Amino acid sequence: MSPSVTFSTLKLLVAILGTVAVVVAAVVVIGQAPAIMGVDDQPEATITFEDQTTNGTNVEIESVSLSDGGFVVITNSAGERVAVSEHLGAGSHENVTIEQNEDDSGDLLGQLTATVHQDTTGDGTYAFETSDGEEDRPYIENGYPVSDRASVTLTSNDTDIATDSFHVESIDVPSTATTNETVEIRAEIRNPTDVETRQHVDLRVDGEVRERSIVELEAEETSTVVFEIDTADLEPGDRTIGVYTTGHGALSVLAVAYDIEPSLEILEANESAAVVNASLPEDGFLTVENEDNALRGTSENLSAGDNENVTIEFDAEAGDETLYVVLYAGEPGGYDEETGFPDADPITIEGDRIEAAITSSDDELSED
Repeated sequence: MSPSVTFSTLKLLVAILGTVAVVVAAVVVIGQAPAIMGVDDQPEATITFEDQTTNGTNVEIESVSLSDGGFVVITNSAGERVAVSEHLGAGSHENVTIEQNEDDSGDLLGQLTATVHQDTTGDGTYAFETSDGEEDRPYIENGYPVSDRASVTLTSNDTDIATDSFHVESIDVPSTATTNETVEIRAEIRNPTDVETRQHVDLRVDGEVRERSIVELEAEETSTVVFEIDTADLEPGDRTIGVYTTGHGALSVLAVAYDIEPSLEILEANESAAVVNASLPEDGFLTVENEDNALRGTSENLSAGDNENVTIEFDAEAGDETLYVVLYAGEPGGYDEETGFPDADPITIEGDRIEAAITSSDDELSED
């Protein structure tokens, strides 16, 4: 073989190898294109959880859709898990029944929240708590878990009520309370049977039995049963109060707030952000609004109690002469699309909302 032929062949080999390398690199880049170009779809979900009556051992989700599959987790108003669905495949599901298993505690009654979780481990087993929240996290929309709330009451069997169970005619619960008082709950209990009998009547808070009374009633007799709750044992927020007999019950909601004076102090501010200290009697958030109450910025969700060095970013608009920081109860994020006003209730003292005017400077905010 001549040297010229060998050199030509070598050049041809180098050209071929170069072409192969380019093709392989192109295939790799194309395969990674969605991730590189940021078009990888984020997991999405929706859920509808309607008010319902049940036998106390299961609930029904009207509809749920999960782009990547996962689970529906039911929690009570104290945030405790009371049930988890079986693994749900990707797509839409209707009339999903969720039953408690041996790992779940608490009652499937009261104000319940259904949250859609992903199956990040891909093994079909719910692992959010056991992984300390690292796996099977909730689907997120607009920065918040995809969820829905419903009031779940105990199904009454008319035959049982007529022959066996006392009937809860009504309950009287104060609408609000602070974490430093004793609240009285009154319930009208009727014996619909034709014989004198004794039965237990339970007071439940967020599904947990807090007190039990033995009541004796004559045939067709109605009596008032009085319970007392020490609110120091309750978490601030909406607490579900239920009075139950053997086969019947009634629910109400008690809004519990910290025994704390709401306050607001602006520590520093510039033209786009403010740092404040805020004391809230219940969970809430802060807004920045102009003199017409139009929304310019919203803080993250704040827990009841003292919150220090909270930063709120805002976008001032032309014509905004003065901006105010305002205290609100509830969750941030909602606003009236027509007016631009926050869709929540401001925290007030004697009817006046808690607010403070922003005095801005051009200085950078401190890093503390």
